[in-house]
Amino acid sequence: MLGVGIGAMALVVVLSAFNGLEKLVGSMYSSFQPDIRIELKEGKTFHLDSLPAEQIRAIEGVKFLSPSIEETILLKYKEAQYFVTAKGVTDEFLDMSGLDSMIYDGTLKLKEGNVNFMVLGYGVADQLNVFLNHVFEPIKTYAAKRDATVSTQIHEAFNTDLIYPSAIFSINPEFDYQYVVMPYDYTSKLLQQKDRVSSYEIGIEDDENAEKVAELIQSKIPIQYKVKTRYQLNELLYKTNQTEKWITFFILTFILGIASFNMLGSLTVLILEKKKDLHTLSAMGFTRSAMKKTFQLEGMLISIIGGGGGIAVGLILCLIQQNVGLLKLQEGGVSPYYPIEIQLLDIISVVLIVAVIGFICSWLPTRWLLNKNSQFERN
Repeated sequence: MLGVGIGAMALVVVLSAFNGLEKLVGSMYSSFQPDIRIELKEGKTFHLDSLPAEQIRAIEGVKFLSPSIEETILLKYKEAQYFVTAKGVTDEFLDMSGLDSMIYDGTLKLKEGNVNFMVLGYGVADQLNVFLNHVFEPIKTYAAKRDATVSTQIHEAFNTDLIYPSAIFSINPEFDYQYVVMPYDYTSKLLQQKDRVSSYEIGIEDDENAEKVAELIQSKIPIQYKVKTRYQLNELLYKTNQTEKWITFFILTFILGIASFNMLGSLTVLILEKKKDLHTLSAMGFTRSAMKKTFQLEGMLISIIGGGGGIAVGLILCLIQQNVGLLKLQEGGVSPYYPIEIQLLDIISVVLIVAVIGFICSWLPTRWLLNKNSQFERN
């Protein structure tokens, strides 16, 4: 019984931990990536007017639509230099993203009057030694000229400009050490890509309808463009997490099965000990079917009590972690506690696994009873 309980508890806790991790990763990516992105199948940029923006906005479920342009540029602050990916967006991107919840320092803004501002990843700020409370000079931005020839003169090879930092975000190293966010107009001018975009980024009202909305958008635009949901943009990441989750599920199920063989042995010993009693009951008219049901019920009760208790303890531990936070993560991270999310489908899966294993371990010993029944009757 104890083995079944511990196995069931472990299944509930581990599956909920994987769910929490997936939700945390999804929330981090949602703060920087759109619900849906439209980009070219081939090529890097296209003209703003190449897509029917108003038709896309009119699609049911579409809430935000922001042009975006991305390119590698060089930043220089005092003596420090660092290559980054500049992401030029409009204020609508800030409205639809969760970037404001990931601000480590400063105030999230891209424009104030006619002044442009940059939002840096934590890693970028670290490489440039930018501290917002000690910024006395702007950051210099360098972008390669589109028609430049080989030259040793910076002004001949690069477009340059100045911009002040307004905030520092912290999501994960993939974004923190690679990206800076700047106004679309400023970025497109620096890149000599006026009225051109790398993609259109779309925010929708309900994440659950992302695939449906993406299909509607795809039907409104030319075939040379592809529409991807956030899941499709990070498909490998999500599939890897799911694969790890279910591999762990099957390993723990196997361990639970091994632990349940103790119950099988206990029932077998019980049948052997009750051999004389079974003879007496048989003489009194107790049928083979009734004997079988009695021992199967005994085995199922062990599974139900052990498995049910384990599931209950697992759920209690998960709820405590969700509301109190027994297991803490590193300070300053995205989440102060290890994420946990209980999903009904996982609990149902654990209940079914416990029930199936309990039935098998109850049924096998009773076969011995059936095979020996004739012996009981002869004796």
